[in-house]
Amino acid sequence: MRALARYAPPALAVAACSVALGPAGAPSRKAPTYASNVAPILNRQCVECHRPGQVAPFSLIGYENARKWSGAIVQMASARQMPPWKAVHGFGEFADERRLTDEQIQTLSDWDAAGAPRGDAAREPKPPTMRSGWTLGEPDLLLQPDRAYHLAAEGDDVYRNFILSTDFKEPVWVTGLDVRPGNPKVVHHVIVFLDGMGAAQRLEEAQNDGEPGYTSFGGVGFLPTGALGGWAPGLRARLAPEGTGLLVKPGVKLVLQVHYHKSGKPEVDRTQIGLYLARKPPEKQIGLMWLMKPGLKIPAGEQAFETEIDRRIGRDVTVYGAMPHMHLLGRMMQAEAGLPDGKRVPLIKVEDWDFRWQMAYGFRKPLRLPAGTHIRVSARYDNSASNPRNPNHPPKDVAWGEQTTDEMFLMIVPYTLDGPGEPPSFRMP
Repeated sequence: MRALARYAPPALAVAACSVALGPAGAPSRKAPTYASNVAPILNRQCVECHRPGQVAPFSLIGYENARKWSGAIVQMASARQMPPWKAVHGFGEFADERRLTDEQIQTLSDWDAAGAPRGDAAREPKPPTMRSGWTLGEPDLLLQPDRAYHLAAEGDDVYRNFILSTDFKEPVWVTGLDVRPGNPKVVHHVIVFLDGMGAAQRLEEAQNDGEPGYTSFGGVGFLPTGALGGWAPGLRARLAPEGTGLLVKPGVKLVLQVHYHKSGKPEVDRTQIGLYLARKPPEKQIGLMWLMKPGLKIPAGEQAFETEIDRRIGRDVTVYGAMPHMHLLGRMMQAEAGLPDGKRVPLIKVEDWDFRWQMAYGFRKPLRLPAGTHIRVSARYDNSASNPRNPNHPPKDVAWGEQTTDEMFLMIVPYTLDGPGEPPSFRMP
């Protein structure tokens, strides 16, 4: 769904390497070539980000670029760090799953080991045509911070929150969100939250550091009253399912959180968001289940601390996706639904959590969950000295909170009620 932006379509199957007979008559694999085997993979899975003017640090368009980076391609693909997709394949079914198969990774590895041969240049497929503007055409409403943000050259990543005033005089139904990074070199990912309490304005005034917005970590510094979605490299914006939309009431502020990677020199950014609006109220309002454990406490030294929550749904609902969220100690999070008839339905599992990749995953097909269904969310954390991401040295007890040294246990699930009524905020339907 568009409210939870998704990744580009999954890769097409790549033709297997041809087989020839070796000197002793035994089958031997012919080395893959860029033209026949590698270009289709890169064009489908990589060049959307790895092209000029985009967030990736180098281009993979064309043979010469691919040959130059062949070793790095294999290293990142084998470690499954690229393409960025953290959900475990087969535990839940997702739209636009962006991941490489084992066969594709082996093809890339064999190609690099063979010296990255080009093959027949005349048969090389052309790179896909990418839209340079908004994915779904010109948005109905374009919003951006009042002024540009100045990012320092070096230091830790920055999570900056910009308050976007809407001045809506009546309720507005949002059916789509798209993001246009102002400076693709430093914008890592973006999430748009809703603030119906004026909390963001108070935080900006208290911080008052001369730049627009305010800095936080992990969250936005307060419990938001909703969210519109987000963007990360490779995500493809989509519209919400037909007949659904997210409600933004008059007076509600939009909080644009931008995660910045520093580039080694001073940078300037003014990221824009585009909203697509319904012409009339949709049949169903999208709500968000906030499945969380504010009482979380992780003892110092625990290398595999596990915890879980179990929440019962009191209404018939349809769910559309899931977005897990932890901080630096997080290692694994999964969610599954237990139906009243005893059947268990996997929703999502992230085995190798990485805070740098905040992703929202849309289901391939919406799931109907009847009243009485239990959603069980479990998580594992590493609060030991052996965790290189642990911000505390030596480790100390860590509880729920907004700071770098705090943690979170949160799963956000977008849903609609199958019957009449407005989805409740911050409690189970």
